[in-house]
Amino acid sequence: MMIAIDGPAGAGKSTVAQRVAKELGYLYIDTGAMYRAATWIALQARVDLNDTRKIVQLVESANIQLKQPDESSHGRVRVFVDGDDMTMIVRSRIITKFVSQISAIAGVRQILVRKQQEMAALGGVVMDGRDIGTVVLPLADVKCFLTASVTIRAERRLKELKQLGQLADLTTLIKETETRDRLDMTREVSPLRQAPDAVPIDTDHLSIDEVVNKVLDLVRQKQVQNL
Repeated sequence: MMIAIDGPAGAGKSTVAQRVAKELGYLYIDTGAMYRAATWIALQARVDLNDTRKIVQLVESANIQLKQPDESSHGRVRVFVDGDDMTMIVRSRIITKFVSQISAIAGVRQILVRKQQEMAALGGVVMDGRDIGTVVLPLADVKCFLTASVTIRAERRLKELKQLGQLADLTTLIKETETRDRLDMTREVSPLRQAPDAVPIDTDHLSIDEVVNKVLDLVRQKQVQNL
């Protein structure tokens, strides 16, 4: 089966998707990490971020790889660019600040969506992002759309940054989350939106275990329907 988990930044998509994949023995594909890698590539090259043609060329020529988490990655999928481990760097605030802008570039999305679809071609995958159920895997067997309030999502981001040893304050993170939501929902290419056949899950007052179980229940229901 193919499982698509979408939602805004900080809704818990990556954590939930990774746990669901582990429970099912499926491959987990962190698409957000791929866009963060693309953002790092653009910033590292010091190109004008309005020079979309150059950014697309850089991303096209780069080798972005995802690998299983280990102790050094704090449970996060490891991200490699041209063989170099960029896992911690792509989670930094500077990457977060610009990732929505880079993600909105049509050519970048075309390249990464193609890679994501190739990775998912054999099935048995859990993929999370903002356009998985609408664009990347429109025929996914199970689609979920996770939501949470801006404050809750900012609090989760603050906790994550502290774990990574990075300084931040909640007020700033709330503003950054609101800005990112606006950019993600209003971009011309693959905007953040809930697929018509996706099941919404409000994660505000749910534990990770509870959200994971809700998704697994949907998977089991689909498995029964397919018998």
